[in-house]
Amino acid sequence: MDSVGDTLQRLRETFSAGRTRPAEFRATQLEGLGRFLRDNKQLLQEALARDLRKPDFESEVSEFSMAQHEIHLALRNLRAWMKDEKVPRSLGTQLDRAFIRKEPFGLVLIIVPWNYPLNLTLVPLVGALAAGNCVVLKPSEISKNMEQVLAEVLPRYLDQSCFAMVLGGPEETGQLLEHRFDYIFFTGSPRVGRIVMTAAAKHLTPVTLELGGKNPCYVDDNCDPETVANRVAFFRYFNTGQTCVAPDYVLCSPEMQERLLPALQSTIARFFGEDPRSSPNLGRIINDKHFQRLQGLLGCGRVAIGGQSDQSDRYIAPTVLVDVQETEPVMQEEIFGPILPIVNVRSLDEAIDFINRREKPLALYAFSKSSEVVKQVLARTSSGGFCGNDGFMHVSLASLPFGGVGASGMGRYHGKFSFDTFSHHRGCLLRSQGMEKIYSIRYPPYTPRNLRMLLVAMETRSCSCTLL
Repeated sequence: MDSVGDTLQRLRETFSAGRTRPAEFRATQLEGLGRFLRDNKQLLQEALARDLRKPDFESEVSEFSMAQHEIHLALRNLRAWMKDEKVPRSLGTQLDRAFIRKEPFGLVLIIVPWNYPLNLTLVPLVGALAAGNCVVLKPSEISKNMEQVLAEVLPRYLDQSCFAMVLGGPEETGQLLEHRFDYIFFTGSPRVGRIVMTAAAKHLTPVTLELGGKNPCYVDDNCDPETVANRVAFFRYFNTGQTCVAPDYVLCSPEMQERLLPALQSTIARFFGEDPRSSPNLGRIINDKHFQRLQGLLGCGRVAIGGQSDQSDRYIAPTVLVDVQETEPVMQEEIFGPILPIVNVRSLDEAIDFINRREKPLALYAFSKSSEVVKQVLARTSSGGFCGNDGFMHVSLASLPFGGVGASGMGRYHGKFSFDTFSHHRGCLLRSQGMEKIYSIRYPPYTPRNLRMLLVAMETRSCSCTLL
């Protein structure tokens, strides 16, 4: 880590020289990311398979296509995003130019998790490079095969004067955070997020924290259980449940539970066969530590579906738990695995009260044939994102911001939101040195007449501006 300081200094010198600011330079870096994906697709798929045994279908949907779409979107819109944004003016600023300039922060740090190690590397990296920053990338050491590919191959596709990668575990990350950055983008657990925010505070560095939490899924009595089972099971067991926006638990009435359980049993068998362990459509837990944590959660409540596990293969069957108490460990921590607890509530009001007693989640889901029920859940709760009658499809839209609120994080990205996150929005007003007699009404000695004139000059239809 002794060389990190030299690396950061080199990147700062690049930024200070203005090398990263032209649109042409930014576009070249984005094109490099696109080539990296195309040229190394098989290598990247193999790394995902070795780390997570991730099916190619899931890799294509959640890693490659989303990253490629972000690259294409940024390249198509880069100049429009960079353009100064004109703003309304007051009567007293009609002869001036008022605009917002999107400026890069400078040197940014991106810390990547292990569960979607390609997507969660490239999507924020697209925003940082499009915004004209120099970037230090810290990939996860837990997804070690993807870390190796990124470290050995990705730098070949980017200008080394504006990009660097730092490898290692918690100790190296802690040492890295002792340095000053102009922006830090972190994806991971709330526990580590607090460490990152504490380190950033020492330098007053702004942060985006993409964290997680327990995402509720309310299932109304007025539902088709087969449809709910299909959609909940798909999104719960996608990537073996190792998804920060996966439905973490179901809230429903006892009557709905009786209808939903056989539907879930049938759906799981249809998705993964009678022996899910042999299914090519189900991945594995990332490592032994996480496997042991999840195996401990299988003792909560009562296993209604699944429950089998094998540490030698890091396999946990798609599982549904019932008779779960709110105080049990499975309801106290984000599960991050193929386990779905069902908690009984008597009414919509009780479900909403249950949700609102807990920390604000990264995502919230509501299923009902009644649009009014879905709208009530949306109106009376708070979460990073929301989806009615499906799982985390909202994350697939680059036109929607993705991010948490409260304990599930702060900040947002995807699409133009990524560009804006990595840009300082600088308020600017340009005025000539003429018209001094008009502007002199603001100077002492103050008079009631000048005050009235000044207040009129400050009025605008859509904002409050000032001449002072």
